[in-house]
Amino acid sequence: MLAQIHSLPALIREVLPLYERNAREALDDNLCSAARRLFVTGCGDSHHATLASELAFESLAGLPTEPMTALQMSRYAVDFMPEGEPGANIVIGISASGEVSRTLEALLRARQVGATTIALTGTAGSRIALAGDRLLLVTVPPFDFAPGVRSYIATLLMLYLAAARLGEARGKLMPIQAADVRQEIAATADAIERTLALCDEPACTLAKDWKDADEFVFTGGGPNFGTALFSAAKILEASGDSAVGQDTEEWAHLQYFCRAVPTPTFIITAAGRDASRMVEVAVAARAIGRRVVIVAPEDLSGLPDLTGLYFAPVREMFSPLVACIPGMLFAAHRADVLGESFFRAFGGGRDVADGGGISRIRTSELRV
Repeated sequence: MLAQIHSLPALIREVLPLYERNAREALDDNLCSAARRLFVTGCGDSHHATLASELAFESLAGLPTEPMTALQMSRYAVDFMPEGEPGANIVIGISASGEVSRTLEALLRARQVGATTIALTGTAGSRIALAGDRLLLVTVPPFDFAPGVRSYIATLLMLYLAAARLGEARGKLMPIQAADVRQEIAATADAIERTLALCDEPACTLAKDWKDADEFVFTGGGPNFGTALFSAAKILEASGDSAVGQDTEEWAHLQYFCRAVPTPTFIITAAGRDASRMVEVAVAARAIGRRVVIVAPEDLSGLPDLTGLYFAPVREMFSPLVACIPGMLFAAHRADVLGESFFRAFGGGRDVADGGGISRIRTSELRV
């Protein structure tokens, strides 16, 4: 897992030109100009990426964007999708494997009610790739098996490139502005390199110092609510510990009253719109005895009396690409410290048969 994390800057530099061409070809002018609403859906890490992309789509493309889980989309929301002209509703379904049943169901049902469907997947020829009217292919060069790291970054890259393409084609961005945005996305490779240098050793130290902990909380706001959920997911997958991702505001309404006082709590912010609330929540968490870590841009490293895992600053809408690095590093180091096997070694009733075993991620009943 650590090797995958450290491979991310090279991965971005390798795949970005191909992803950029794919976004231009898949998202033509007619599709982009007809769009009035965007729905982005997926499961697990793919759902976390939908939350991390909402601000970029709304800011760059000017499209009202609704991220949601695939179950919510397929079994509930699709029946109430707003009516409009052909192409007014676009649904992007995300699945790295391309075989997740619930995301496939969401795309198939969205197509039935007249939405334009776009499959975002790393697997050409998969069921989800074939179910979309358009395909955003995020092929990732193979690497050793570990909790999803490279696939998540690849998904975020494509979503941000899609937002830039939509914005350009819809006239929300002038061509020179769109080119600047793409360069900004490319520069996140350098930002991740800087973040790895800042965070790897401190994350390892925290993993050793907090070996006694048995649960973790990650909070984030805006695009980094997705980062909080993703970071908690990496703890669950890497070391099997209980971990919760939560909206920063919701922490003050709920976790504030938890009986387990010393629970390590990671407060994630890009120092954007949520910055003032992040400071208040950090103070409250410390006051009730929580072990608090701020995950924030390095120019906030002067905050008094707070442990920090700092990342290189980028614009808030793109911050999930770098803000996820500290949580991934901590999860990887914790698994090493505890000697735990990823995914609980698929034991205790868990297995990988048919892509999910008894949980039936890929074989669940399709309702279409």
